[in-house]
Amino acid sequence: MAAGRRARLARRRRKLGFSQESLAEALHADRSTIARWERGQCDPQPYHLERLCELLQVTYDELDELLNTEQNPRPPGMDEDGPFESPSFLWRPAGLNGDMTPDDEERLALAVARPLRTDPTVVESLAAILAAQRRLDDVVGPAAILAATAAQAETVTRLLRESRGRVREALAPVAGEWVQFHGWLHAEMGSVAPAVRLLTDAEELADDAGDGTLAAQAANFKGYLARRQGRPRAIVRHFLTAYNTPGAHPAQRLGDAIQAAQGYALLGEAVTARRLLDEASALADEAARALPPDTAYWLTPDFHHLNFGLALSALGEHVAAAERLTIGLESLPPDQQGAEWTMEYRDARVRAQDLSS
Repeated sequence: MAAGRRARLARRRRKLGFSQESLAEALHADRSTIARWERGQCDPQPYHLERLCELLQVTYDELDELLNTEQNPRPPGMDEDGPFESPSFLWRPAGLNGDMTPDDEERLALAVARPLRTDPTVVESLAAILAAQRRLDDVVGPAAILAATAAQAETVTRLLRESRGRVREALAPVAGEWVQFHGWLHAEMGSVAPAVRLLTDAEELADDAGDGTLAAQAANFKGYLARRQGRPRAIVRHFLTAYNTPGAHPAQRLGDAIQAAQGYALLGEAVTARRLLDEASALADEAARALPPDTAYWLTPDFHHLNFGLALSALGEHVAAAERLTIGLESLPPDQQGAEWTMEYRDARVRAQDLSS
């Protein structure tokens, strides 16, 4: 396709006050993606079309005219008057959540098309989809589901803005967790700027929902990102924020204390680090008496050995660190054994074993 044929798309964008950067941000895409669309080098993917129609204030057919191509297949979820016929392309990418019934799909379609139709059953379906998506990350990694999660989070937060009363109250924590999960995927991939922005949004949504576990987890993920960047002061700051968040689950507080201790150890403040490890150990019995929160389902008693290993390694106790890391890794359930986030702990175990030999 000749590059000049997309001039109408660029004019429409500018008419509505979007720069390439601002349109990309609204779509959770890269500026270069918008530039390629406008140069005619590629077409928008199906998961972008619903939101693109909304942002450019056009129907699908009008968008097709802006793109000036007949090669864009009309995706599920679009009809001749615009988006929102079926949500399956959005909620079941690559076979995800294949156990959704036709009734579930119709209910979601109506909710997305007309938010006033959102009801508690819709919220339950959304929560179930999110739970499946989070587990999928453990199996296939963040890159495979990032685009779908971006579109899902955008749609659910739009539903939240347009919902009222008890439905909004039920939907608020689901929307907050979806944005948090989207931020986590970016953090897992090392994409710092979008991760920080999304996790900050997630903290605000969690506060709006009055959910301390969600707020603490968003702060925890900021700590994880700081650790990946090698910023010990930020490690301490974010994990202590999570540790002291009202409403945080004991299992979360236990993990946050351990990880803040690692940050102090990296700063050379061993006394403070050991005090926090003692505080974490004191929380172990309380944390083990209850299941971890759904927003942090992985926080089993055995999982905490992993972060204890990181903290002990930072304190120079490499033999103990290697033992803890081995226990934690071997105790992971099968669907988490190959997760991308485990590589941090596997690499740490190798270093600890090398340093202790």
